[in-house]
Amino acid sequence: MSELIETCELPPVPALARVADAEECTADIGGVRWRYLRAGRGPALLLVHGVTAYSFSWRLVIRELARRYTVYAVDLPGCGFSQRSAMLPGTLASDGQHLLDFMNHLGIDEFDVLGTSRGGGAAIAMAGLAAERGELHRIGRMVLSAPINPWSGIGFLRVRFLRTVAGRLYLTYVEPQLPFFVKTFFKRLFGDPVRVPSDSLAGYQAGWEPEGSYWHLWNIARSWMTDLQLIESMLPLVKSVPALLLWGDRDVAVEPASAEQLHRRWDNSEVVMMAGVGHMPYEEVPEEFNRIALEFLLRETPVISPRREPQPEMAYAMSAVRPA
Repeated sequence: MSELIETCELPPVPALARVADAEECTADIGGVRWRYLRAGRGPALLLVHGVTAYSFSWRLVIRELARRYTVYAVDLPGCGFSQRSAMLPGTLASDGQHLLDFMNHLGIDEFDVLGTSRGGGAAIAMAGLAAERGELHRIGRMVLSAPINPWSGIGFLRVRFLRTVAGRLYLTYVEPQLPFFVKTFFKRLFGDPVRVPSDSLAGYQAGWEPEGSYWHLWNIARSWMTDLQLIESMLPLVKSVPALLLWGDRDVAVEPASAEQLHRRWDNSEVVMMAGVGHMPYEEVPEEFNRIALEFLLRETPVISPRREPQPEMAYAMSAVRPA
């Protein structure tokens, strides 16, 4: 694979990747051009997608969230239809800084955050950076949907392989030629494959068509293990922020059992485990996802007092989802 060619223009956004009821926006921040969606009116809510994803992830939930918030759904630099650039390291630390820069660019001082998978990790990194600068008060509440963390061992062998030159070649030349493998893996991310939306796979694949996408993904893979260590190091700084740790109990990407370890280290957190749901509840059961997320975000009181001692045992709140 040749080195990433610098692109100054944003990739064209196909119709499939556009989200109804959301305004298409762009911003030039720190020499990198962003594409993001904006919808609704009210307090600010920042949505952060996972790896191999972009703002398309939120298309089924953004309308309801926008009834109570001004929603900002970003395509992180190097992802979706934001700019690819050789100066993007693809680390959680850099993405955390990118997110703070994004909110600063918009002039937004206080906001809530909803992040999923690696985007949940980026949200933690962002909050940790804010805490280091005495700005943790800017972040009100956080909903983290199956955030990556060092206590989930799923995928470690794959990540170790993808970090190599052979892994880079596989990402670039082999996996794109295996549509059946990609489709099969994608379906496994859902607790019930019947609930896979008809536009999902094609929509996500569209976000990886722009030149330079796989180079950025390789950078993400190379920093993965270091990024997990960063998440653990940031937890003492952010544990006073009210956080909802939301998981599907059939998640095959980030182990549901790791929620307990994360919860024990995050004093002001609670866990909701969604029965029969996989890694992407905002795709699989969007109405239930919105109900749980908004119920938490709109509370006026903390989950617990920040001064309270962490609890040794975790009490799960269960959310039963009726079969489709």
